[in-house]
Amino acid sequence: MSKRLCVGVAMLLAGCALGPNYHRPSLDMPAQYRDVAPTTTAAAGNTASMGDSGWWEVYSDADLQALLATALANNFDVKIAVARIDQARATLGTARLNYLPQVSVDASAVRAKSSNYARLPGSPRINDEAQVQILASYQIDLWGQLRRTTEAARANLLASQYAKRAVSVTLVSTLANAYFELISLDSQLEITRRTVDSREKFLELTQAQHERGYVTGLDVATAEADLAAARSTVPDLERQIAQTEDLISVLLGSNPGPVIRAHYGEAVPEAPPRPPPGLPAQLLERRPDVAQAEQGLVAANAEIGVAKAALFPNISLTGSGGSLSVPFGHLFTAPAAEWSAGVGLIQPLLSVQSNLYQVQLADARKREALYQYQKTVQGAFQDVADALVAYQKFGEQERQQASQVDALRRARAIALGRYRTGYASYFDVIQADRDLFTAELALAQAYANDLSALVHLYSALGGGWQERPVVTASPPATP
Repeated sequence: MSKRLCVGVAMLLAGCALGPNYHRPSLDMPAQYRDVAPTTTAAAGNTASMGDSGWWEVYSDADLQALLATALANNFDVKIAVARIDQARATLGTARLNYLPQVSVDASAVRAKSSNYARLPGSPRINDEAQVQILASYQIDLWGQLRRTTEAARANLLASQYAKRAVSVTLVSTLANAYFELISLDSQLEITRRTVDSREKFLELTQAQHERGYVTGLDVATAEADLAAARSTVPDLERQIAQTEDLISVLLGSNPGPVIRAHYGEAVPEAPPRPPPGLPAQLLERRPDVAQAEQGLVAANAEIGVAKAALFPNISLTGSGGSLSVPFGHLFTAPAAEWSAGVGLIQPLLSVQSNLYQVQLADARKREALYQYQKTVQGAFQDVADALVAYQKFGEQERQQASQVDALRRARAIALGRYRTGYASYFDVIQADRDLFTAELALAQAYANDLSALVHLYSALGGGWQERPVVTASPPATP
């Protein structure tokens, strides 16, 4: 019996952390993403994913890389996320200080004059009193309240760090999308201006033929209308270009202004073949929003232990030592010394029911955090599946759109040649020109959609938060 008592006392002195220890909940994870068959390389253990690559490896455009580097350094959302990390780090530091004894110094000096009606006979009416005390207290963490508080603060710090990564992923994705959209708008503007030039020449040809009596005034009016339609597209595209530049400027942390970018002419660069997505299990570790949601669950789990510990007595050791002297000159002498030591126990009585509700509240918050984590995981799988199918289908659409443009360019050239020799009607040329103009604009947008799908896939796989390594020049070789 005495042996069991010793074991019980030892466990009491060592303390125990109330509340459940965290274990990652079981998740229904697919072995592969939808419409992605297991490959021989994956079966062999090659689980490389595009999400593991840095943004400077995915986006090869030098101008885009410069914009991304500037945005990650100056964007205000990133700065806000960094400030929140500092807040969480300070909160964790405060929680860790609770493990240490709390020490304070209390010093006072008083000069007081007593009433003649209140002072003792023979005592001086004016007294000088000085006191210096060092107070110390230490809370014994029997129930693990301090440990669970620190555990929750540590999880919140990690969550804020993952939140900053999530901000970086969103920023890289938003900026890359805006950049590719800007290039597409530039391409559409070049196509429109070239079409305007072509329609101006065609209008001159139609007017000349009208003067010779070969065509009617209806043909001239129709050519003028088509020219005006193309010209009206120019200011709208210029508006979109300016607004997209303003968006990119703000993402860079700058005031609205022009943006330096590559010039690709009428053809936006095509996206590369579909990169490997990796395995779904890797997504839990790579995607910052999933990791952030899990740390929220860790913190909520620890808060249950904090709430349960409040139901039990709080034991603290207190002590003080110092010197109290009526005349200033006797301060810190042996007769003026004083000290005290004690043990305090606080057992909640009237607030027990309130503390029980706090336990229920903490448990409900944990369930909410659990559901939020599971929802975030499912949303991540959906993002990747949607991005994979979008990348595939946008690529197919872009290739078909390019084939249509090639065919319509040939058709327009044939129609124009036949019109000049009198073997085709005016409306054959007009219709071929309209179809070609519409198809060329659609092709430029299809290129942008293809690149946007690549951006979405990279973001869905959790890529974009990686920090670019600093490359330093090697020292010159000694002769």
